[in-house]
Amino acid sequence: MLEVHELTVRFGGITALDGVGFTVARCAMVGLIGPNGAGKTTLFNCLTRRHRADGGEVRYEGRGLLAEPPHAIAGLGIGRTFQNLGLFPRMSVRENVMVGAHHHGRAGFLTAALRLPRVRREEARLREEADAVLARLDLAAVADHPAAGLPFGTLKRVELARALAGRPRLLLLDEPVNGLSHGEVDAFADTLRALREELSLTVVVVEHHMGFVMGTCDRVVCLDFGRKIAEGPPEEVQRDPAVIEAYLGTAA
Repeated sequence: MLEVHELTVRFGGITALDGVGFTVARCAMVGLIGPNGAGKTTLFNCLTRRHRADGGEVRYEGRGLLAEPPHAIAGLGIGRTFQNLGLFPRMSVRENVMVGAHHHGRAGFLTAALRLPRVRREEARLREEADAVLARLDLAAVADHPAAGLPFGTLKRVELARALAGRPRLLLLDEPVNGLSHGEVDAFADTLRALREELSLTVVVVEHHMGFVMGTCDRVVCLDFGRKIAEGPPEEVQRDPAVIEAYLGTAA
């Protein structure tokens, strides 16, 4: 599904990613871990074309990704969430989710401005699809509520719903359980496992919550100062001396 080869990103004199490489099998769930500043979000931003790579190659379903424009990424079947919630606070939950499906619309500027029947039919279809995703994530009760003022855990699920509305095959989750209670973390993990099975999703997740990563991921990749220092099954990476030193500052 995803192949990353020698990916390098520099910001001035700082090397944020230094020759990082790994692969992700179809329908796998891979955890991307590492201390703050390790380059995890930068890697996501390269995959979604928010940052330009200075070297290396990324192939998605056999297709070179680094030459694609940012606006084409969602249409290729790649969805993501963000560390900091990127929701529109004054829009309703339903409207936020509908934004995630915008690339499935076919109406142009003129037809939308004239509110032609085709546009109304398209909006009705996108609304139905959004409501189906909201129902799947137990968010139907807040569909008409503005995003502003909702509990943080609910907003995390809304952002997941928005990503799912784009019908992704590859889902990139950036710290999805950060700030959630223990119960919310467990519920999110159960939901993610079920979605992966039902939708045949391939998932890459950046997360500091080690219990979540070790309990949900098939493989784990660890970065430190922009370099890959470990990769393998969760239990092996957890015991790796380089990983322990990166997190604790002392050798195992």
